[in-house]
Amino acid sequence: MRRPFALLAAALLTGALAVPASAADGDEKFTIKDPRITESSGLAASRQHPGIYWTHNDSDDGAYLYAVDSSTGETVATITMSGVGSPRDVEAISIGPDNQIYVGDIGDNLGGTWPYVWIYRLPEPKNLRDQTIKATQYVVKYSGGARDAESLVVHPKTGRVYIVDKNEKGGHLFEGPAELSPSGANVFHPVAAVPDLEATDATLSPDGEHLVVRSYFGAIAYDWNGGKIKKKERLGVPFLGQGESVTYTADGKRLMYGAEGADSPVEPQDAPGGGDSDSSSGSGSSATSESGGDGLTGNLKTGAIAAGVLLVVVLGVRGMRRRG
Repeated sequence: MRRPFALLAAALLTGALAVPASAADGDEKFTIKDPRITESSGLAASRQHPGIYWTHNDSDDGAYLYAVDSSTGETVATITMSGVGSPRDVEAISIGPDNQIYVGDIGDNLGGTWPYVWIYRLPEPKNLRDQTIKATQYVVKYSGGARDAESLVVHPKTGRVYIVDKNEKGGHLFEGPAELSPSGANVFHPVAAVPDLEATDATLSPDGEHLVVRSYFGAIAYDWNGGKIKKKERLGVPFLGQGESVTYTADGKRLMYGAEGADSPVEPQDAPGGGDSDSSSGSGSSATSESGGDGLTGNLKTGAIAAGVLLVVVLGVRGMRRRG
């Protein structure tokens, strides 16, 4: 009788001490180790490959995208985009509906004088390996004339593309056409002000309800409000050097901030509202998922469960001794 009881206790203890699922969700700090990536200027969390983040260099690199495994910091796939010519100043990346990757060649190192910029769209590969993928190229113009921009987001439900221009005095959220056309120019129109921020990147929550725009030294969270954004709160960002990128994690509970430079770090912070974007599926905020509704931290809760299992083991052994 002792052996079955011991096996049961061991199974319970193993379950109690198991690593939480969130540890594999790609929401922890990591370092981009690929020596080719020295100017990581955009970041996007994959929806179909958990823990994978897409990034790219700024200018002078070529038509390349890199899939970085956040558990190791290593590049697991390099994508060469075909059909796009020579990129000029790639500044942003976002993932839209149906796992379509949108790449924003929207920077303007000449201070906003190029008459047009480009957006590239390609399917995210199902298999992560080095490969060439044909992309669709779209010409982009702004209704008020040329702009410098580093921030592009795609609404996860409608697929509509938005750009935030970069201006030290504050910029605007520009809305693209309902559908981008590969022929002719796609004119983007300003729909909301983004004041008090020199935008270096932006990200939409997976449910499309919240927008975060970052600068070198700070960030602002907005309620999306159908594109008529409403300021929610100002956010602090981790100092990582030249802060260039931000993305929501795939579950919407955290924000991942990145920077340029060799061996650049990517660091998480809890998303504003504690991950409300997942509330419809029954998940709570990141604080709730780590702490639980009873106020115990994740480690304390695990310890309490383990202690309980240990008590069961002790009582069970004593009972068997009495019966023996």
